[in-house]
Amino acid sequence: MKNDFSTDIAQALFNPDKINDLLRKELQQAVNNLLEAELTAFLGYDPYARNGWNTGNSRNGAYFRKVDTQFGPIEGQVPRDRNGQFHQQTMPDYKEHSDILDSMII
Repeated sequence: MKNDFSTDIAQALFNPDKINDLLRKELQQAVNNLLEAELTAFLGYDPYARNGWNTGNSRNGAYFRKVDTQFGPIEGQVPRDRNGQFHQQTMPDYKEHSDILDSMII
């Protein structure tokens, strides 16, 4: 059984211009998933979980960061916590270009 990624990569192989776009899209999704998982681990509960009520800290939206990669620019949604204590480790701070991000995800 094929998933969407394997179907997309098979189609992109016939059009080399689409390979970078596909890899950029997948890298962006992986980075955003990692960022959300980092916040979940930091807070100690999943989104909308009852055990997170009245803990003194909770999710508080996100801000967007653009980072250039070898596949093109990606936009990361960096989640925030209400107390401002969460510091993500996935995207490099104060940099607009990252080769480390590519190798870490891939």
